[in-house]
Amino acid sequence: MGSLFGGAGGGHGGLWWRPFESQKRQGRRRSSKPSDSVDRTNGGGGYRFPLKQALTAGSLAFAGDTIAQLSERYRKRNALSDSGFSKDIMWMLCSNHDWLRALRMASYGFLLYGPGSYAWYQYLDHALPKQTVENLLLKVLLNQIVLGPSVVAIVFAWNNIWLGKFSELPNKYQKDAIPTLITGYKFWIPVSALNFWVVPLQARVAFINFEHWVHPSSQFMRKA
Repeated sequence: MGSLFGGAGGGHGGLWWRPFESQKRQGRRRSSKPSDSVDRTNGGGGYRFPLKQALTAGSLAFAGDTIAQLSERYRKRNALSDSGFSKDIMWMLCSNHDWLRALRMASYGFLLYGPGSYAWYQYLDHALPKQTVENLLLKVLLNQIVLGPSVVAIVFAWNNIWLGKFSELPNKYQKDAIPTLITGYKFWIPVSALNFWVVPLQARVAFINFEHWVHPSSQFMRKA
């Protein structure tokens, strides 16, 4: 906005408008909702942490991992016994639950995946703003060759650091990285196309996180 006034006014005219433009920007910053983002700079014109997207990703990661653990225990119990579901429901829900694993995935969603994927979607929309088939295909392609491998690499490292197994990370990459990517590509290409074509930017992190934690490829990433 300031550049538009500077270009149109020229000379002293541009300078004359700047205090008014500065006041407008300050007013907009004061009226912005703190729940959507948190300003991480003193000047107010830099990076704004996407708090809403981070909370969404962290919450869905925690819920997804908890559901995955419950499903695993339910399947194992059914394989060992023919007893009904309701008889030992409290035991199944509460015993042997790995809360540290759930917290690990929630922290990854909040600190890394939520903010990172939101910044990535913002960049793609800025670089390819027109809603054309060509841009859609390019976004999907870039998503698979940039975001996909990055997510796998980061979440494997995050898990191993939390578990004190950083020295085993090269082995983890060699064993599970390619299977995770191949399994994911079969699912994520159409999901990414739907995400870019239909879902608005503000809702993309929630949509993709929900799909992420119900897809089988996430099993490789949740486990050490």
